[in-house]
Amino acid sequence: MTLKVIGAGLGRTGTMSLKIALEKLLGGPCYHMTELFEHLEEHTPLWHAAARGEQVNWDQVFAGYVAAVDEPAATQWESLASYYPEALVVLSVRDPDSWWKSANSTILPVKQNPPGDMSPARKAWLEMVLENYKVIYPDGFYEKGPATAAFSAHIDKVKRSIPAERLLIWEVSQGWEPLCKALNMPVPEEPFPRSNSTEEFRARRAKDI
Repeated sequence: MTLKVIGAGLGRTGTMSLKIALEKLLGGPCYHMTELFEHLEEHTPLWHAAARGEQVNWDQVFAGYVAAVDEPAATQWESLASYYPEALVVLSVRDPDSWWKSANSTILPVKQNPPGDMSPARKAWLEMVLENYKVIYPDGFYEKGPATAAFSAHIDKVKRSIPAERLLIWEVSQGWEPLCKALNMPVPEEPFPRSNSTEEFRARRAKDI
């Protein structure tokens, strides 16, 4: 099985909703950070190798998956787009200020101030994420200015690098239609999935802890 869709949008751009939508459309599982947490010891070293610029057998990571969105896939979008040249690249976007407000309340704090009692597997995961973030956030992700500038630069780079016929620039508010058009599939009758709001993320984190 090969990836049919690669998500180049960073976390907190509707990637969980995109994951659920793609699983509905493509009829198979979509890789997401939540999936990585199910395979930490097996997959983290591979993502870390990719962050160091080493070649990775992506088929080993994505065996059984039809798509990959969210981080760390989005931080390795160039490698994935090259490895799977037929895959559609979906760049999920969001207003930078809105993105910062959400990201700084959810996915960034554990990387900015990690807890001291992390398991060895979680420590390895964090080291891998920070290695990937060196490329995405060259001036750091601790303050709004440098982080939002890097967020916007990431979007611009994807737009410049991926041919228009292979790229879908998508906002979660657009729902099914752009995705279905790009994939040449009918629009489902059911409402577009809306998942992983800031409140939902915090509730899940509290349960995990």
